[in-house]
Amino acid sequence: MFKLTDKTTIITGGGSGIGKAMSVLFAKQGAEVHIIELNNDAADETVKEIKTNGGKAFSYPCDVSNQQQVVSIFEKIGRIDILINNAGIAHIGRADNTAEEDFDRIYNVNVKGVYNCLFAAIPLMKAGKGGVILNTASIAASVGITDRFAYSTSKGAIRAMTLSVARDFLHEGIRCNSISPARVHTPFVDGFIAKNYPGKEAEMFEKLSKTQPIGRMAQPEEVAALALYLCSDEAGFITGCDYPIDGGFITLNN
Repeated sequence: MFKLTDKTTIITGGGSGIGKAMSVLFAKQGAEVHIIELNNDAADETVKEIKTNGGKAFSYPCDVSNQQQVVSIFEKIGRIDILINNAGIAHIGRADNTAEEDFDRIYNVNVKGVYNCLFAAIPLMKAGKGGVILNTASIAASVGITDRFAYSTSKGAIRAMTLSVARDFLHEGIRCNSISPARVHTPFVDGFIAKNYPGKEAEMFEKLSKTQPIGRMAQPEEVAALALYLCSDEAGFITGCDYPIDGGFITLNN
């Protein structure tokens, strides 16, 4: 089950964190993984790890907010069976203290970046008679998160785009779903804590972990496992859905 043998898979932001876990797992399941990543060194390290374990992987330095770059790379890859729109950036702030340049930066990566990849991939999927698209949203698209105005806005857009694409290409063999993680223990989290709470890293890690009712953060590999299922043939009857992976955050945090 859940084999992806020879399925051409594009994963944006596939060099670290959740994206890296997806890249490694999908390659292990037989996919040919193409990593689209702004941090080329991180992408190359992930590719090296995959190849060392006998998998197929390639990396491409790319700013997903640049449509010309995205289209050029996608056309070079050619056939696309699976697209995972995972690249994204975070921001802390409310509606009254988020600077315009910060709002634009979040929009350009988290929203326009996904649009650019959809714009480039869908014609190739249509030519190939189908495909699977998975977008990384967030629990911030479903519940109010303190000081996350621009980020929440962008992730709400991801859920809306997921529904739109699922509807528009339903009869062209293209499925589109999204996943909504809560806090996931990635290098980004460790870096955020170290930067903002020097000397209190362990205390803050424990505090952030406990905000999930289950009592801990998710591991990137757990999110990757959900992505694998949704992109596999076994999930062929699923489209237009969002899947929280949140340790009970949405439904039990009251």
